[in-house]
Amino acid sequence: MPHQGEILQDAIRSSGISITRIVDELGITRPTIYRKFKDETLDYGFVKRVGDIIGHDFSSDFTSLQQTVLPFVASGVTSNVVNSVTPRSGALQSVEQEPIKQLMALQTKYIALLEAYNELLVKVYGPK
Repeated sequence: MPHQGEILQDAIRSSGISITRIVDELGITRPTIYRKFKDETLDYGFVKRVGDIIGHDFSSDFTSLQQTVLPFVASGVTSNVVNSVTPRSGALQSVEQEPIKQLMALQTKYIALLEAYNELLVKVYGPK
C-alpha cells in the first residue's frame, strides 16, 4: 500500500502539470516537494493546496483508516466527517477557518508581547 507521499507523487505525475509550476505556485523549492514525496504522512493543508493546483480531490485517494490515523485529517474534524471518505465541503471550510482563528489569536498575543517588550526597553534604555 503506497504511503501519502507516493500517492501525492502519482497524482501529480498523472495530472500532466509540471513540478516547476507546482513548486512556483506553492512557493517552495523542488527539493522540498521531492522530500514530501518520501514522507509517509503529509499535512492536510499542503495536500489540499496541491490538489487545488492540479485539480485533484485527494479525499478519495486516502483510505478511511489513513484519514483517521494519519495527520492528513486536520484536527477538529467532526467524527462524521472522519468516518466518511469524502468530507462535505461545508465541514471542510469550518475546519480550515479554525486554524486561521488560532493564528490570528496568536498574532494578537505576539504583538501585545512585542509592545510590552518595547515599553520595557524604553524604560530601561530610553533617553536620559
